[in-house]
Amino acid sequence: MARRPLRAYSLTMPSVRRTSAPFPQGTARAPLAPRPAAAVALGLVLAAGALAACEYTYDDGRAGSGQPTATVAPAPAFTRDPLQQDPVSDAELGDWVSRALPDSTAPVIQADAGLLAPAEVRTISSTVLATGTYVLAIACRSQRRVTFTVRTETLTLVDLGLRCGINRENVIYLSTDSVLTVRVEARTAANYAFRVQRL
Repeated sequence: MARRPLRAYSLTMPSVRRTSAPFPQGTARAPLAPRPAAAVALGLVLAAGALAACEYTYDDGRAGSGQPTATVAPAPAFTRDPLQQDPVSDAELGDWVSRALPDSTAPVIQADAGLLAPAEVRTISSTVLATGTYVLAIACRSQRRVTFTVRTETLTLVDLGLRCGINRENVIYLSTDSVLTVRVEARTAANYAFRVQRL
């Protein structure tokens, strides 16, 4: 059986023409939307302008903040009346001693008080005190400190520059029968008082 010869066929695809249809009369084209990059750049420029404006209008003093502020009251100024530390005369000495060293129930072994001139040193010695425990009370009235030194024959028991107006009590113990020597020294005029009591 004889074969039929093959025929060649050519296929032609239809062509499409791209034409834009005309807009009806009276209709305007919508504006093109800005590109995203241009929108970001515009936002950065506006933000920089706002920051620059804040920089010039910033008020460090916060005068117009409207927030309540706490008011700190000034600390009271305490003054020391120098007349309260001026030494009293011999006529007023007894009243001052009674206020500076009030009476107590313990028996008084030795007591003394007086008026010292500037740079004067006074030494007072007791009788022989028996072994035991004692209380030494001291006081002064002066513009400067008054030094009290209390000793036995071999030992210094008290060596103190007392600030006048502040009374002091010291407990002392005598291990043997001893004589107490009280030395009082003042740089300026001063009253002094001391008292030894047995516990």
